[in-house]
Amino acid sequence: MRLDKPRIAPLKDEEMGEEQKEMLGQRFQQGRVFNIFRTLARAPKAYKRFMVYGGYILSEHNDLPPRERELVILRAGFNWKSGYEWAQHERIGLDCGLTRTEIARIKDGPDAEGWSKEDAALLQATDELTSDAFITDATWARLAFLSKKQKIDLVLTVGQYTQVSMLLNSLGIQLDEGLTLDPDLRK
Repeated sequence: MRLDKPRIAPLKDEEMGEEQKEMLGQRFQQGRVFNIFRTLARAPKAYKRFMVYGGYILSEHNDLPPRERELVILRAGFNWKSGYEWAQHERIGLDCGLTRTEIARIKDGPDAEGWSKEDAALLQATDELTSDAFITDATWARLAFLSKKQKIDLVLTVGQYTQVSMLLNSLGIQLDEGLTLDPDLRK
């Protein structure tokens, strides 16, 4: 975590106007509303558009299989030192088929022992996108196992979680109750 307190505090229930209550209403019905959504609700129009794009990335419309999608999201979050992102997607990754060993190994990157050639290529592409906003020809060739649509979704997924990491880090969005900060993401 880059900040130990929020720069922009998440909305409390009593601070919400009708528009915000309506936007977040479905989330309230499903349980608690995460700090990222309570914070973004301060900008209702942005929140609505953010949810459409983010919803695509986490939906079945994204052709990356859920496990591979979470591999990429966790690597992007780790590269951007986003403790919130890591904590949320660590549990999602486990639900999508990543093992605890794989999640720990994500921090070691694409050259760590134990990755399949496909996983290593996805991690390498993520590293290149988060360091230079470009996948090299060599790495692109290693992604031959992906369809054209999956390659597009790979870039879109890394881009979305780069943006999310910027929001989380810069706004100081704090971990939600029940999440634990990974010690490697203390800044």
